[in-house]
Amino acid sequence: MPRLVIKEIAESQGLNQSQLQIKSGVTPALLNRYWRNTADRVTLSELGKIALALGVEPGALITEDRQDEREEKRVSY
Repeated sequence: MPRLVIKEIAESQGLNQSQLQIKSGVTPALLNRYWRNTADRVTLSELGKIALALGVEPGALITEDRQDEREEKRVSY
């Protein structure tokens, strides 16, 4: 299952959520949902703003969560 890694990338650059919100210009509520992976959907324009603030490509903010896949396979047996 895909998940956002905004928090991990920001923290590796020494940025907290508040600093990234100011730098990217997205709303605090939106960044909070993305930061905590609780968003129902992700918009490319907002993801682009965050990626630009972090100096990465938008695709770098999304990863495939392999742990979830292993757990799903384990449950399905």
